Amino acid sequence: MNRTIVCIVEGDGEVRALPVLLRRLAQALGIHDLVIPAPIRVHRDQFLRRTEEFERKLLLAAAKAQGGTVLVVLDADDDCPVTLAQDILARGQQFVQAASLHVVLPNREYEAWFLAAAESLAGKRGLRQDIAAPDQPDNIRNAKGWLSERIPGGRYHEVSDQAALTAQFDVELARIRSRSFRKLSESLGGVLGGES
Repeated sequence: MNRTIVCIVEGDGEVRALPVLLRRLAQALGIHDLVIPAPIRVHRDQFLRRTEEFERKLLLAAAKAQGGTVLVVLDADDDCPVTLAQDILARGQQFVQAASLHVVLPNREYEAWFLAAAESLAGKRGLRQDIAAPDQPDNIRNAKGWLSERIPGGRYHEVSDQAALTAQFDVELARIRSRSFRKLSESLGGVLGGES
């Protein structure tokens, strides 16, 4: 089985963080031979709105996957994550034919997954000890700001903090509280042939 996953992401933080997260989820499934080449970074609006950019990035990802999987992870922002993911999948399948294509859009942004498991990050990376997950963490607009407000005398830095927090947050708690995180977990389980 080809366990190569080529990721398409939009932020420098995700370039470092998503491979960490995928390896954690794979290890929980008992899989230790996941191959994750350096993710392909895109500008979200250009990727979604410029046909030639969309095609070019997906063809590159499919070539790097060599029959494995292409995983697109972009922040949904204010778009409906389900509708946008279905659109990307439908448009993208014509370019990703020799690999499987999966699309997961955190509702609203990647950091919402940290909010879903906020208690597990208490005291980490300068976060207060008394933080608790907000109600409906997937619906928080500006999750990065939410995190910054809970770092006394500092602020959340995507490039330096995202991978570190990804290595530490409670993925089971996030799975319970975040629909978009469950989607990622289920997608990965399906790709790797494990149970999620």
